[in-house]
Amino acid sequence: MTTAQVAPAADTAPAWRGGFGRLWTAAVLSRFGDALRTAALPLLAVRLTDDPLAVAAVTACGYVPWLLFGLLGGAVADRVDQRRAMWAVDVVRALLVGAFALAVALGHASVPLLIALAFSLTTLQTLFDNAATALLPAVVPPRSLGSANARLMTGQQLAGGLLGGPLVPLLLAAGAFLPYAADAVTYVLGAALVASLRVRKTSREPRPPGATLRADIGEGLRALWRDRPLRAVCGATLLCNIGMGALIATLVLHVTGWLHAGSTGYAAAMTAYSAGSIAGGFLAQRAARRLGRVRALLLGGTVQTAALVLIGSVRELTALVAGLLLLGAMGMVWNVNQVTLMQRRAPAAMTGRISAAFRTASTAGAPLGALLGGVAARSLGLNAPALLTAALFALAVISLIPARPADVSEDEKRAGVTTGPCPG
Repeated sequence: MTTAQVAPAADTAPAWRGGFGRLWTAAVLSRFGDALRTAALPLLAVRLTDDPLAVAAVTACGYVPWLLFGLLGGAVADRVDQRRAMWAVDVVRALLVGAFALAVALGHASVPLLIALAFSLTTLQTLFDNAATALLPAVVPPRSLGSANARLMTGQQLAGGLLGGPLVPLLLAAGAFLPYAADAVTYVLGAALVASLRVRKTSREPRPPGATLRADIGEGLRALWRDRPLRAVCGATLLCNIGMGALIATLVLHVTGWLHAGSTGYAAAMTAYSAGSIAGGFLAQRAARRLGRVRALLLGGTVQTAALVLIGSVRELTALVAGLLLLGAMGMVWNVNQVTLMQRRAPAAMTGRISAAFRTASTAGAPLGALLGGVAARSLGLNAPALLTAALFALAVISLIPARPADVSEDEKRAGVTTGPCPG
């Protein structure tokens, strides 16, 4: 018996004119500003205190709101006008970061203020990101979702990974407040672009009287659980993010302690990962066209597993660079196809909540993985986290094999999207 999925030929590139071009520009500007801020905050924290726990608390607050409010943000995103919610959030974030830039300029920055800023911005992000995921299908047609996601993620990686971070030292040399002031400007520009979007209206079923956010969250979680393919992809993504948390948290030890490559080697490693991610943005749709989205996930996870084995077993900087290039490229293939599959299968009225479940699971996996990576590095050796991550990725791939699903939602079937047999 076969199940239907989007025929590879049905995918087309989104038109840059109009809504998608503005949304892409807003997303890339926002990621550029975020890269400036997130790179500058730890450096400012180190200037304000030498307490490692206090410095770590600033970073931790970038995760905690997702665990506390991620599901709530998805429920709210499904209730409100997503375009309006996004530009309103950007305006509030611009005010917060602008006020913080002023505090830094006047010499009033403190660690509690840094923690409050990080917590507030991530709390607002739980609504913004889920609304953005739910809004994209109203901006581009279903057949263009894959290409649209690839272009968005590639542009964001280019802005944040290769442009934003290296610019921070130059801005800090000119003034400690400048990275935050620049971030505030990007939020203002992003808000203006999103506010000008024209989106297709989507029909929403009326909510039953007395429906609560708690009930909405439960409904979204049940919908995710009942959809076997989405449930499998969510579980596999959680396993991968536990592994990535372990790898990222200990990568500096791997480079400097196991490879003895110093700070130059670490910079080369991070650049290789960013470059691989950008290349993966161009590969994601080609993999989906040739293999289907689920097999693209299986391919990405398999290649990443091999790359991690290479990183953890070959004691050469060239092996690390090659492994991280592959890891970044296939990670982008995974991310683009996972998000597109979720957008296509999720009912339009629940996209925000299902997106929230994916994001919350991903965020929950990162700190757990960081802890496991630290234990593995201390107990088994500095290369052990890479091999642990390889094992988790292999489990993720195995968990996807029985659930090679259809790529077509019921809404798309009714809209007449071409279907064909599921591969395999």
